[in-house]
Amino acid sequence: MTLPKNPFQNLKATTKAQLERLSNAVNALIFGRGKTESPHNRIVLLSTFFIIALGLYFFHVFHHDLQEFNVNSRGSTIGLIFFYAATALFFYKTFFFCYTLYHYYKYKPVASVSDKALPTCTVIVPAYNESKQVYDTLQSIAKSDYPKDKIQLLAIDDGSLDDTWDWMEKAKAELGNRLEILQQPENQGKRHALYRGFHLGKGDIFVTIDSDSIVTETTLRHLVSPFVTNDHCGAVAGNIRVLNNKKEVLPKMLDVSFVMSFEFVRSAESHLNSVLCTPGALAAYKSSAVHACLPEWINQTFMGQPSDIGEDRAMTNMILKQGQHVLFQRNAVAYTNVPEKYPGLYKMFIRWGRSNVRENIAMAKYVFTNFKKGSKLGSRVLFFSQFLRIIMSYPLVLFMLFFVITHPLLFLGSTLLSILIASSFSVAFFAYRYEIRASIWAYTYSILYTFALFWITPYAIATANKRGWLTRGLSQK
Repeated sequence: MTLPKNPFQNLKATTKAQLERLSNAVNALIFGRGKTESPHNRIVLLSTFFIIALGLYFFHVFHHDLQEFNVNSRGSTIGLIFFYAATALFFYKTFFFCYTLYHYYKYKPVASVSDKALPTCTVIVPAYNESKQVYDTLQSIAKSDYPKDKIQLLAIDDGSLDDTWDWMEKAKAELGNRLEILQQPENQGKRHALYRGFHLGKGDIFVTIDSDSIVTETTLRHLVSPFVTNDHCGAVAGNIRVLNNKKEVLPKMLDVSFVMSFEFVRSAESHLNSVLCTPGALAAYKSSAVHACLPEWINQTFMGQPSDIGEDRAMTNMILKQGQHVLFQRNAVAYTNVPEKYPGLYKMFIRWGRSNVRENIAMAKYVFTNFKKGSKLGSRVLFFSQFLRIIMSYPLVLFMLFFVITHPLLFLGSTLLSILIASSFSVAFFAYRYEIRASIWAYTYSILYTFALFWITPYAIATANKRGWLTRGLSQK
């Protein structure tokens, strides 16, 4: 005969199981799980929470000093000007965030069209010192569900010094006539490798994919479909995620940052038909739009020097100038490698920053003209926001240094409070789109950027005329 179980024991067992599940969830959130996680990552995450908590404590202790600082600053002409400028900047930033949020909400990716409707496309993969990664990239493209008779696949070795060409030959041996491999006589830069591909391409659409990127089976189909449904579409940006984000801290941070940059910001830009940059890792262009600006693009200079960086942003800018729409496809995904160490990261950001300065100057020359049919307001608002970031970089850095010298603990507290508030949207957005556990890296990234990368934009402005890829030859781009 089975005795009835004690209700108290049942309640105790249930409560214990629930507490264990809660404990596991907390451990997964803070410490991660699986063999790919590192104890170092746990320390970084815990340090992030500690730093933010310390900042909140400092703000609580010294917030009266902030009120006093605001009152005193308004007692002088310079202080009054600063107060009104800071207030105006705050309200503009709030307006621009709401503006972006509205257009993100209105954005919808274009659904894939039928095989019959898909146009012919030429996929161009430039490569430099990528070794086996280029083989993996080409194999991922070959597995696409795009009609095989409508794809021309070109891989171009830009004078690599390692075994990249050997891996290209291996891919060629396996893929046969589906792949054409070419070799530059010497290293001339990514722009020239793409230029050769554009000239050899026979497709109605050109697709460019970095040689350290992996695409999904449906990526090409989704990326190209907008050209079929929108006659005014001149270029399409793909959705970039981080490939090497399983172990190191920086890739984990950048993955969260990329989701915000692409799935939020570019979604809003796409609804305005004005995506400002199609990424080199994955982008598509109407061949007629490319050929219309190809001579200007390959011969582009800045302050008398040939442009050997920012080829993706430059191509986007020139296609926008033609009055064409530039869109974003959230459902066209590529996974790319990013720097795992600080030197590689800041060099990549410097390159992007210099390109941003150059192309904003180029955009200023046409954005307020009648450069396209229909509304131009969206393009102009996006340009103004980008330009504002550039012109405000030096005043903000100077104010930050002044604040650090005069009120160091108050600066630390108010800055970390601002990071907590501003980054919480990134955390919520990533958690909504993907998972809570990884979203916490948004806080860490914001702290890193604020305290270790704040100098990038001012430095990029001061050195905008300098050439060089900076990260070529490194193990991570």
